Amino acid sequence: MTEMLDFFDNILWGSILIYLLLGTGIYFSLRTRFIQFRQFGHIFSSSLLKTSSDTRGISTFQALCISLAARIGTGNLAGVALALTAGGPGAIFWMWAIALIGMATALFENTLAQLYKNYDTKGRFRGGPAEYMTRGLGMRWMGVFFSLLLVLTFGLIFNALQANAIAQAAALSFNADGHLILAILLVLTAATIFGGLKTFSSISQWLVPLMVVAWLLLAVWVIAHNIERLPQVFVLIFKSAFGWQEAASGAVGYGVMQALTQGVQRGLFSNEAGMGSSPNAAALAAPTPSHPAAVGFSQMLGVFIDTIVISTATALIILSSGLLDAPGQKLEGIALLQAAISAATGGPGRVLVATFVFVFAFSSIAANYVYAENNLIFLHSGERAKLFVFRILVLAMVAFGCLAELPLVWKMADIAMALMTITNLVALLLLSDVAMKVIKDYERQRKMGKTPVFNPDHFPEIRQHLKPGIWQKRSSHPVN
Repeated sequence: MTEMLDFFDNILWGSILIYLLLGTGIYFSLRTRFIQFRQFGHIFSSSLLKTSSDTRGISTFQALCISLAARIGTGNLAGVALALTAGGPGAIFWMWAIALIGMATALFENTLAQLYKNYDTKGRFRGGPAEYMTRGLGMRWMGVFFSLLLVLTFGLIFNALQANAIAQAAALSFNADGHLILAILLVLTAATIFGGLKTFSSISQWLVPLMVVAWLLLAVWVIAHNIERLPQVFVLIFKSAFGWQEAASGAVGYGVMQALTQGVQRGLFSNEAGMGSSPNAAALAAPTPSHPAAVGFSQMLGVFIDTIVISTATALIILSSGLLDAPGQKLEGIALLQAAISAATGGPGRVLVATFVFVFAFSSIAANYVYAENNLIFLHSGERAKLFVFRILVLAMVAFGCLAELPLVWKMADIAMALMTITNLVALLLLSDVAMKVIKDYERQRKMGKTPVFNPDHFPEIRQHLKPGIWQKRSSHPVN
């Protein structure tokens, strides 16, 4: 079983997805004249994050926080540590590259999610890749296939992995009993997923900024403790990325392909650009300015924060500690990160890491559930009884993750993630002309000094595929 999964994993990542991800990101970057750099300042604009009076959707800021809650998880902690141990310091360079290129991909996928969004039975906005595959391409079968993959990957497999990271960190830090951790996590998860979207969007808009700032403060403290090594760390990252770094005595030598594969794979797991996950949050928003591209630009910020800020902070903590290249070093994953922080902070290091793992992973569990529920509604499985059954399955996978060893599950996650991403990238390429028209309309209005407003009447070839009334602003009552 393991050998078969390894074979498919190597084929999908080594022969297809790396080139498809990089190629798509470069293609979108060229088509938009590297919009992620041209409009870099705009992604930080407060005008993108204003609250709308349209009660059919959440605010753009809440959508950004939900997507960040899903992105910022164990991939930014254990995932970065695994990328370093498996691919060497050069993996971080390729994580940066895939994030910067992927910002353009994120703009396209989230703009399309907003453009083709739909209603649920309560008149609230819903949507994502499944909707733009169905409405934009007329390929509902493709949307169904994508939705099934997302429900399996995010709703079940990823949540087991996040729960496993929490259990491992608690065991390493406190020697905590797995059943106690399981009980606490199940209670918190049940309260969150049964509380609904409004509850989680309200929590995420203060929890996510708080956990980002807290992690950065810890990173600054640890890096400052090893500040004399910092110049060498950046030299090592760039040399290792291109195979210019010879293996030191007692250290492991890494090849360029190892660094590239690990950097792209773990980078995608972390920032999710092109995977088709963040569009499920983007489609929930009633944006201000009232234009699909406004949400696309805000989600570009999510990719930047996740990889260039959070994952880089984790990498610098580990690399500046010197533990990665220490002779005889066998630590990896969370254990390596805990050792690096403990070297600078002493005893509290293990407790701090366990706390951050819990907050990061738990927020991801909740956001992953939101994504899965969104796709269940697309599959016409959003009735209360069916959602109740699915929520029980989510809790079962959280329990499984707390108690089981998950090497096979990691492989399954990588394969499912690859299939999701390939499906989504194909749809994005087919719809790239539509996305370009919408993005250009947004930029044109900004150049004229206007607040961009999307008018579907200006795009008759697009309008016929949109849900009627979706871009007519409402201020008080949702659609019945």
